[in-house]
Amino acid sequence: MTNRLPQKTSSTLSTLDDLAELANYSLMDTLNCDPDATGNGADHAPRQVFTGHYVPVNPTPIKDPEYVAHSKTFFSELGFADSLAESSGFVRLFSGDTSQVPEPMRKVGWATGYALSIYGTEYIQQCPFQTGNGYGDGRAISVLEAVINGRRWEMQLKGGGRTPYCRGADGRAVLRSSIREFLAQEHMHALGVPTSRSLSLYVSKTEKVKRPWYSEGSRSENPDMLISEAVAISTRVAPSFIRVGQLELFARRSRKNEHPTALEELEKIVLHLIDREYADAIDRQLSTPEKVVWLAREFQSRLTSLVANWIRVGFCQGNFNSDNCAVGGFTLDYGPFGFCDVFNPHYQPWTGGGHHFSFMNQANAAQRNFEMFCSALRPLLASNQDSLLALDEVQGGFSTVMRRQMKKMWAAKLGLDIDTLNTASQQALFSELFSELETLMLQTPVDYTIFFRELSSIPDDIGPLKKSFYKTSAQDTESNEMDKRWAEWLEKWKTLLNSSSDANAISSRSHQGISRKMKLVNPKYILREWFVVPAYQQATAGNYSLIRELQDVMTQPYAEQSKDVEDKYYRLKPAEFFEVGGLSHLSCSS
Repeated sequence: MTNRLPQKTSSTLSTLDDLAELANYSLMDTLNCDPDATGNGADHAPRQVFTGHYVPVNPTPIKDPEYVAHSKTFFSELGFADSLAESSGFVRLFSGDTSQVPEPMRKVGWATGYALSIYGTEYIQQCPFQTGNGYGDGRAISVLEAVINGRRWEMQLKGGGRTPYCRGADGRAVLRSSIREFLAQEHMHALGVPTSRSLSLYVSKTEKVKRPWYSEGSRSENPDMLISEAVAISTRVAPSFIRVGQLELFARRSRKNEHPTALEELEKIVLHLIDREYADAIDRQLSTPEKVVWLAREFQSRLTSLVANWIRVGFCQGNFNSDNCAVGGFTLDYGPFGFCDVFNPHYQPWTGGGHHFSFMNQANAAQRNFEMFCSALRPLLASNQDSLLALDEVQGGFSTVMRRQMKKMWAAKLGLDIDTLNTASQQALFSELFSELETLMLQTPVDYTIFFRELSSIPDDIGPLKKSFYKTSAQDTESNEMDKRWAEWLEKWKTLLNSSSDANAISSRSHQGISRKMKLVNPKYILREWFVVPAYQQATAGNYSLIRELQDVMTQPYAEQSKDVEDKYYRLKPAEFFEVGGLSHLSCSS
């Protein structure tokens, strides 16, 4: 992530001219342009892209843009003045108009192609040309790379209009989905989960598109009506937007010898990826085969850690295809995502996702993506048997590393350090304890976030834990028995908590320390869908106050906030919201 050409940054960037001075277009300057592309970026119709790493393309500005929100936290990290978000030049650029940007910014943006694999199987039939050469950024257009305080950031418009990869779609995003992504990225960052970031959000006051969506109170699995929605552009930011699917695309072309420079293009994008995302971890002096193996090790570490973090905070990505898997090891693409209310291993917010991408199956989905990633690297190692064997070893070790990360994460949620469970009996007790907990959480059932937050206070009895219990008719008839089982589990947990610590662990002071640590792992507030729905409904009428309230609350997810905030945002999901389309589940439409 560290740039090799540090540039001086003023203490505060207050104009677009200030930002322009930091422009540095590494992707366009070092990788191959599609030779069939137009020179002026007027390239908005679906077509096959046969070679090259990117297509120069102009975004399509939204009409009559209006400021909705910006990330104050991220602006502060970047050294941007808050006033910049509503300045005319900034609004113009990040609502899709690149025609008047100051030099050395460029008037043309870029889109990239990628392959598609779903749970380890490559698909080409959804490409309109039946070749796979039509997949790519259909409405995501990058408009700037800048080096700010020694770090490179790529800024990408979501909903920036059609590209050659649009497959006939309109290239737009609507306000509803843009608000969800804008809030979610900054919430995930505050949760300590690696993610792309949110910069700004603008809506058109006059331009609308039609999208399938749910009628009010609909229990339908899929949208049951067409609605007219305002278009919006959100800007997401990351060190790069290189995905596993991109490496797959160039590897496929190389394996099939689709053009003379196919292998060279694969090598160039892999080395570019290392420079963008892994420069601090991989020595530049190594040979390419050595770099490739190191890349696999480093990505494995990041990807397994990422998925463990998703499970820790109750996040389900919903659609973890290889094209939604960032090789930088962070969360990318907030389409059909969701945070689970009731603990359910099979929780899946997306109606099209099935079990493949459900909550507790995300580790398996990640492994499939990692296998496709390793397969994409193999053409670069074809003449180096030792490196191929090393890559095989890394790939074969994925499940072991993933299990270790998950075990470490579950232990931390329970106030334990997996490395201090030294004896076989402690290890066995932990496994038994977690297995019992999983069963109890399913049988009760419990609110995932509230349960672990209440447990973090190390309660004397199960009273506080009951704040997380969703009542069922079956539970009412068995409440005494369930209470007894919960009480027994709580005592077992406390026994392990004390036995795995030092001799003074039983003291109240020690419990306070454990509680503090647990509250840094188990958030109090998560971005539940039923909080977001009113925010985008009000925004449709031009009222953005609830968006800003959610920004404030959800960027402090571990903090004890005011009584009013707690009453509003720390509570069980109301019964009437279950099974409601667009709230408990949603399609991919956005």
